[in-house]
Amino acid sequence: MNNALSKWIISASGWRTIFAKSGDEQDKTTDISNENANLVAAASKAFCDYIKDRNGSACQIILGKDTRPTGSVICEIFYDIMKKNGLTVYYIGTTAAPEIMAFSRKFDAFVYVSASHNPIGHNGIKFGLNDGGVLPGSECDIIKEKFLNIIKSNSIPKISDDICLSIDKTKKQEAISSYFDFTKEVIADSSDFSVQESFFDTLKEKIATKPLTILADMNGSARCLSIDKNFLQYCGLGFEAINDKVGNIVHEIIPEPENMIYVADFMTKLQSQGKTDALLGYMPDCDGDRGNIVFWNEKTKRAEILKAQEVFALCVLSELASVRYAEKIAGIKPQKLAVAVNDPTSMRIDEIAAKFNAEVFRAEVGEANVVNLARKLRHKGYVVRILGEGSNGGNITHPAAVRDPINTLFSLVKLLVMPELFELWCEVSGLPIQKNISLSEIQETMPVFTTTGVTDSRALLEIHTKDHTALKAAYQSVLDLQWQNVGASFATIYGIVSFEAVSNNGTEEIRNLKDFTKSAKGGLKLLLKDTGGNNVAFVWMRGSGTEPVFRVMCDVKGDNPKLEAFLLEWHTKMIQDADAFA
Repeated sequence: MNNALSKWIISASGWRTIFAKSGDEQDKTTDISNENANLVAAASKAFCDYIKDRNGSACQIILGKDTRPTGSVICEIFYDIMKKNGLTVYYIGTTAAPEIMAFSRKFDAFVYVSASHNPIGHNGIKFGLNDGGVLPGSECDIIKEKFLNIIKSNSIPKISDDICLSIDKTKKQEAISSYFDFTKEVIADSSDFSVQESFFDTLKEKIATKPLTILADMNGSARCLSIDKNFLQYCGLGFEAINDKVGNIVHEIIPEPENMIYVADFMTKLQSQGKTDALLGYMPDCDGDRGNIVFWNEKTKRAEILKAQEVFALCVLSELASVRYAEKIAGIKPQKLAVAVNDPTSMRIDEIAAKFNAEVFRAEVGEANVVNLARKLRHKGYVVRILGEGSNGGNITHPAAVRDPINTLFSLVKLLVMPELFELWCEVSGLPIQKNISLSEIQETMPVFTTTGVTDSRALLEIHTKDHTALKAAYQSVLDLQWQNVGASFATIYGIVSFEAVSNNGTEEIRNLKDFTKSAKGGLKLLLKDTGGNNVAFVWMRGSGTEPVFRVMCDVKGDNPKLEAFLLEWHTKMIQDADAFA
């Protein structure tokens, strides 16, 4: 039991491990070990105790899963233990993460069985209340403490031998309907039905004059059973999909460039057959909360894959322009506008936001951290229309509290069919106004940065030191010595004359950090500055909360892959030296 527990990673983003009984992360078996079954029972009991302490005994819970093979047995255990503890449980089977989270607003809480973008043999658990997102770290820690106490006291509940779990088809249809309606609210940026209808009528008219078909590589994900086709067609968009049989996961799950080639090839095929309006494509991960983008470059006549940071940047441009344009049309005073992002999000977001007189605030990696930062900002009077983890792609569009490829798509669709948004961007950027626009032309106007990709082999390090605080103390010592040796050459060759250390823990950011140990297990960044004190690059590090790896990256202003490679190698070598000393 302790050996199995040692392989679990518990964070606000999800409780995860390799559930496949063989321990092979690529195993498609439906079987899990007895040890992991008992740990799931303990997790279920801990959640029951948590939610009853918080909301009382008459709680209603929504339970669902993505399409991983081990999902059904994990849901059976949760259902069994929750029912025994007096909770009312509605099981809706396979459901996309944004779908169950939108539906959960009508209940007390949800439990979602998923390991997001991890390989097929992995699985996990996400807990949430009825605010549309996962629990913040502070609440997740309460469940974790109860979970560990249950194991320590040897009070794991017995799992029934004859669990009879079936999908509540009525509740599943209600979930679909709720998600459809909520998505209309998110995209129209209004809960007023008449405002929504007016917005979508206008959108349909614009799409009719500039037809657009969306392609999808579903890869057997939970989105196969969600609103995608019906919603896109409701909006006047075309829709075609491949690998859309639920559970038929035909290639790796993470929606990064190496797996986006399938939808890109599909786009190329359709274009060659004369379907010239097939201009956007996406591939969701297994739980369907993340989806990166392929587009048809009308200049190069090729299907091209957008990098995660580029996707997020385009969405930020679109949503900030939408807010400012609406203010302009209504003749109202500009609102105090902000964007909430995670700490490794590229500085290109800062440049885009500055054009719209918006501020950028950063949280530690983890969707829950970014969502909670946005909530704090709203309490301070900011309008936070868009937030997200730029390093992973996709965006969270308020009032949603989770990433959603549908919302990402519509940020891009608005840019393509509503020229007034791009015209406003050109205006605030001091660029010539363009009328006939494509995504490639919009890209040409964006700030240029060179950024390490999240799946780049250089972005993952094996670190022996388990104490991240000790590692960062050693890193600070190595950096101090290094800066004495290379500071002069950095100034001469790269124009980098100083650095500022920044830590991000949860929603809290410390600037000009003097003691690196205060970043603990959070993110640690070095902002590299020129003689004017402007940030020209950064290097960043953090131990993953959902995978047994240590992540690093570099972000450099301009098209400068040589400097990005040099700075990342310099940063990596210092971490490795610190690892040897710690």
